[in-house]
Amino acid sequence: MGNFAPNIMVAVLTILGLAVFEIISSLDNAVVNASILNKISDPRARKFFVTWGMLFAVGAVRGVLPFIIYYIPNMHLGFHRAMIGFWSGDPTVVSSVTAAAPYLLMAGGMFLALLFLHWLIAEEKTIAFPFEDVFQRAGGAWFFAVAGSLLVGVLYIIRSTVVDPHQAMDLMLSAAIGISVFFIADGFKEHAEVMESRLLDEDHGTTQAMSDWSKVLFLEVIDATFSTDGVVGAFAFTMLVPFILVGNGIGAYVVRRLTLGNVERLNSYAYLKNGAMYSIGLLGLAMTLEGFGVHVPFWVSPSITFLCVGVFLWKSIAANTKKDNATVTI
Repeated sequence: MGNFAPNIMVAVLTILGLAVFEIISSLDNAVVNASILNKISDPRARKFFVTWGMLFAVGAVRGVLPFIIYYIPNMHLGFHRAMIGFWSGDPTVVSSVTAAAPYLLMAGGMFLALLFLHWLIAEEKTIAFPFEDVFQRAGGAWFFAVAGSLLVGVLYIIRSTVVDPHQAMDLMLSAAIGISVFFIADGFKEHAEVMESRLLDEDHGTTQAMSDWSKVLFLEVIDATFSTDGVVGAFAFTMLVPFILVGNGIGAYVVRRLTLGNVERLNSYAYLKNGAMYSIGLLGLAMTLEGFGVHVPFWVSPSITFLCVGVFLWKSIAANTKKDNATVTI
């Protein structure tokens, strides 16, 4: 994070971490997408989803969205110069991005923090630890109380610790923007989930049937809607957008292949979603700390992701083994 002269080790670790994060944060959506894809009978439409649809997912979504986030604090440089710096590492652009990094990281940290808290408090989940059940039973209404308290707390800390009043105001605005983006994105996600449920009810005659090509288009829209988490979280790994494009692109390709084939097997690992969400929560914390000026080494974000995936993959395998042994015993 914040390293603009990466060596090979940094590049590999960062891209690998981005790919793994993209995969685990997209698994739940891949399961639903697989159900919709199974309703597409036209082989040309299915092939389009994997080929041209893949180019759209990586180029138009995971490429354009990070660049927009990157470009906003560099608008004073002009589009052409910012675009050149995007690929070449122009020192002027690098300096501008470095100066804007705390605000981007503060906004991203708030977004990821609310994403984690919403899952912990307001969403149905496979319970991995007893305290998760305690939070879930508290009810979704508590999430809004926690979100409001988080915003007030962060704003108070900024006001109390940041000496420069202009920097303090910009950090406060960034925190508010991150929280606002969460609620906007969450609204779109809820609408998309309703549409998915209606589409999956076609076989029961409760909705009007869609054509195969309409379903492919719908899948692309869903992918774009749910890609926000991975794109925002990617800035916890690096501020280099080409790395984000490569890492998220690899992850998106793997998810597409899983959607076509082995998603049922991955869905059997019940706690992988927990691992994804704890990774998101910790990455949000790391981004927020960097927003406050705390140095976080480049290897922290990939290590968080690998550790969370490893722990909850092991927990899932152990649960499956226990279930299989119980079945054999019976």
